[in-house]
Amino acid sequence: MSDRIQYINASEFEKEVLKSGNVVVDFYSTECPPCEALATKFEALSEIYSEDIKFIKIFRQENKELALSLGVSSSPTLLFYNNGERIGDRLTGGIKRSDIVKNLELLISPQRAAELKNKIEPYSTDCDVLIIGGGPAGLAAAIYTAQAKLKTIVVDRDLPGGQVKVTHLVSNYPGFSEPISGYMLMHHMTEQAKAAGSDFRQAVDITETDLINRFIVVDGIETILAKKIIIATGSSPRPLNVKGELEYKGQGISYCATCDAKFYEGKHVVVIGGGNSAIEESLFISKFASKITIVHQFDKLQANKLAQEKAFADPKISFMFEYEPREFIKNGTSVNEVFVENLNTHELKSISCDGVFIFAGMIPNISEIKHYFELDKWGYIIADANMKTNLDNVYAVGDVVSKQFRQITTAVSDGTIAAISISKELEMEPQAEELINS
Repeated sequence: MSDRIQYINASEFEKEVLKSGNVVVDFYSTECPPCEALATKFEALSEIYSEDIKFIKIFRQENKELALSLGVSSSPTLLFYNNGERIGDRLTGGIKRSDIVKNLELLISPQRAAELKNKIEPYSTDCDVLIIGGGPAGLAAAIYTAQAKLKTIVVDRDLPGGQVKVTHLVSNYPGFSEPISGYMLMHHMTEQAKAAGSDFRQAVDITETDLINRFIVVDGIETILAKKIIIATGSSPRPLNVKGELEYKGQGISYCATCDAKFYEGKHVVVIGGGNSAIEESLFISKFASKITIVHQFDKLQANKLAQEKAFADPKISFMFEYEPREFIKNGTSVNEVFVENLNTHELKSISCDGVFIFAGMIPNISEIKHYFELDKWGYIIADANMKTNLDNVYAVGDVVSKQFRQITTAVSDGTIAAISISKELEMEPQAEELINS
């Protein structure tokens, strides 16, 4: 623990924060994975900036009144102060080093910021297995390789868990007779990987990637070199590229029912899509919304039959088949109107609403590295039965891989296969070298 970080309580807040020049305050909690991910960054940055900025930590659970008075309702939350005035961004959740630095530099001159950056010394870390992505596929691989005594590092641009961590309930994962929240399932996997010996770099920026020479650079500082690399970066919602979609994301347009459905209690929501995700998430949204209009481009749904039956039986849900959205309109603070086109008559129709959820499929998260790989016609990485790609010593697992089904269980299976394959290959290397030299 750095001696440059000061721990205070509410009674000291005025003196140590509001009357102390430049200050950054971390409201943290115990048993808080995002707080753990932030702690190492906060400590490292205190070593660089503490001559100019005071680094403060406040235990939120024991200082709830102060936290609430400042609008702090989650951990971790970083607040930045200059002579008692809060400036910059309020940072919460999986906080990246780059975002902290951007706000710290608001408290000092550009010249001083450049001077301090020049003091940062890059360094390198070697490992046996580098796993890029911390969803179920990456975590399963990490558990197996770490248990095989291979030095394993998991790097994720977000917090571990992938899409599953924002899934409301998982009811079909083996070993759980009752549904478990996606967040808790991924928490258990993450803790198991850590207990096995895996190291994590969470909520980071990958500033350079070289899969030929098998290294990445994290936050522009740490170069991680590996004998084997596993790509487990998952996939993201496919954008519709409809006018207003990008502009109003987070302002009435959402791709995550678990995250945002609770904000639409008693309101009218439009859902775009007709596959499994669209229908299953609509059923979850119906717990909150008073009305749901599902807009689908085809004349029938593509979701599984059970989900369809539930949706058709739900009095809150209505359907507009053979329609596509053409524009999202925002008046005030949120999207409140959607223009859709009848694909048969080409007539435009307006739907008044309180928000929109889009479930139009997924795309693999490989835009910066796709040139390295052989891809299928949909842009997914082609891997063999051992999860090997066309690149030597590089594997791909989970939702980035070309395959028929994408489920948590299939992702875990991919990670398991890649890990066992890697373990066996690395076991054989010393024997191969011995034969060559004999």
